[in-house]
Amino acid sequence: MNQQTHVLFVEDDDVIREATQLALERDGFTVTAVADGLSGLESFRSVRPDIALLDVMVPGLDGVSLCRRIRDESTVPVIMLSARADSIDVVLGLEAGADDYVTKPFEGAVLVARIRAVLRRFGHASGAAAKEPERAEAPPAEESTLHFGELEIDTEGMEVRRAGELLSLTPTEMRLLLEFSRVPGTVLSRDKLLERVWEYGWGGDTRVVDVHVQRLRTKIGQDRIETVRGFGYKLRG
Repeated sequence: MNQQTHVLFVEDDDVIREATQLALERDGFTVTAVADGLSGLESFRSVRPDIALLDVMVPGLDGVSLCRRIRDESTVPVIMLSARADSIDVVLGLEAGADDYVTKPFEGAVLVARIRAVLRRFGHASGAAAKEPERAEAPPAEESTLHFGELEIDTEGMEVRRAGELLSLTPTEMRLLLEFSRVPGTVLSRDKLLERVWEYGWGGDTRVVDVHVQRLRTKIGQDRIETVRGFGYKLRG
């Protein structure tokens, strides 16, 4: 991993913060580690990291609120850290704009693998301030612009418009939409989407898919992506 890859790590537990920082640095990451949310926001704005790891329960400004603040300014990838896999905090973090989450306690190797997977999805472009989505592989098509009702997808410029209005999608939302647009009208299961969009080579939490689909719906239209109960989702042609 490129040593210029900069990780912002916000964690109030001294032992976890220091041990994780050492583990990430051994794997070649540059790490800025802080103990509270306000320091995390200040550090984010000053160091402009390539990825942010945010513990849900940190003082000053909790992880979910910090994620929202970051997402207001940037499409930089965010991974939430939660002590409970069944916690509502996981869903709140995803709804706030996080791209993935990891449950504590975690093995250092697992966390590194998840970070690398997220960075691959985002193309690992440095510079957290960019609001434009990173490039993702475009679906095969004779034309570079795809139309689904009032929705227009420019697969070369990586821009999406709804009724002519340019939408702001995160890279994960863009990848999800592109995956649907490859096979409009075809049902894609949650497991298939986890594999293709999140690059999970193992079973993952399908809540990640459900929350991202809902976030995408709020931007492209609630009726554009149809839920096929018991099977998954499909894009209306």
